[in-house]
Amino acid sequence: MGWDRRVAAGSGEGPPVKALRSQAAVCLWIPAFPLRCEEARRPDLVDRPTAVLAPEDSRRLWQVSALARRQGVKPGLTVSQAIGLCPTLALVEPDPVFYDEQFAQLLLRLESVSPVIEPAELGRAFVGVDGLEGLYGSPRQQLEIIEATVDERGRGAESRNGASRREGGEDGRHPVGRAVERGEDPVGGGVKGRGDPVRVVRLGWARGKFTAWVAATRATPGNPIIVSDGGRGAFLKSQPVAALPLHPDNHRRLIQLGLKTLGDLAALPEAAVTAQFGREGKAAWRLAAGVFDEPVTGKARPQPIVASLDYPSPVADRGMIAHTIGVLIEHALRDPRRTGWRVQTVRVRATLEQGASWMIEVMLKDPAALRERIHAPLLTHLERTPPTGAVESLAIEFTAFARGTDELQLFARDAAAAARAGRRRALRGAAREIHQRLKRHMLYRVVEVQPWSRLPERRYALIAFEP
Repeated sequence: MGWDRRVAAGSGEGPPVKALRSQAAVCLWIPAFPLRCEEARRPDLVDRPTAVLAPEDSRRLWQVSALARRQGVKPGLTVSQAIGLCPTLALVEPDPVFYDEQFAQLLLRLESVSPVIEPAELGRAFVGVDGLEGLYGSPRQQLEIIEATVDERGRGAESRNGASRREGGEDGRHPVGRAVERGEDPVGGGVKGRGDPVRVVRLGWARGKFTAWVAATRATPGNPIIVSDGGRGAFLKSQPVAALPLHPDNHRRLIQLGLKTLGDLAALPEAAVTAQFGREGKAAWRLAAGVFDEPVTGKARPQPIVASLDYPSPVADRGMIAHTIGVLIEHALRDPRRTGWRVQTVRVRATLEQGASWMIEVMLKDPAALRERIHAPLLTHLERTPPTGAVESLAIEFTAFARGTDELQLFARDAAAAARAGRRRALRGAAREIHQRLKRHMLYRVVEVQPWSRLPERRYALIAFEP
């Protein structure tokens, strides 16, 4: 067995959390990112109907290629159903660690363009572009730079682009930006052409993350969409309500109410939408009306605290794996750089036999610094989605942190005040957990509306309890 523990480099104060913000945003979206990773690793899959199996259930499909969709294959089908529809379907075992590594490399390449990067999910990230006009030029030129950076050829251009950014030019402009203006290839050095392999990257430029995301969903590979401030209202007005970040039940309710576009929703009074859908509805109305520009928020991302173990021979016993996870958590918690910090997000990744991988990630409801509180949710995920093969190596990563501790009411005036604060904290935690599991409000509180009314229905009202 071999232990390996790596920590963030820097001062002894702990992982930095300073946030960078940008109102102008570029949304970069690569649909079906895991499937694209497999096609890049195995080019023979490009011309075949392909499906990636679900990491949590190997009997069902997770992502499906366009060729497979034409045969009637859809995500969520069982393997037997998919083979019945498409006998030539190529099934690929998921490799979540590989996908995560590829996405991390993509984020690193984007950091060569802007320091404000906010990942949203695998294959989707936001790039803050405030102040980049003087470096790269217009929004169209900024998108050209980002597209060239994401392109596979950008791997060899990172060092050149980084050096160019430092060197600049006589006019203060980035040399890559000047190359775009001249119609040259900023990466390869030749004339720009569209004869490259099919690009799947979709880009949208706008003010605010939501508008940029909607623009990216309407863009096509090689043809990004730019939404100016003056044209944002007209652009959003015609977009479907499915673009809003709402629970499926609320999407269905909007359709049943005859609200099919963002313009239909924005035409309603904000108070009426809030009364029907609560806080989520209010946020949706503000997004649809274009009155809220959520900025891109980037953080200085520290290297995670990692503790890993290599088994002398592959291990398939789930009890042994659970015990190893607990031991690795203890080793990671003892790291001196974690002092004064609680763990917010923890990840377990494993290398399996025959080159496969397995990974689970948990964001703790309340940041913790105790082994038991970190270990328990990981065991739940382990029971729910165990590794699909014998484990050769196992690693624990603490990837996000929170300062200090709020578990002790040191400054409470009396024991009763501390008890009340503890009950309120427990109630808020329970309410959040119920909402996360059921995806809807199930807790309500009674408020007085017209206490003088003779009708009981008018005296009180029920509103969603939102901690």
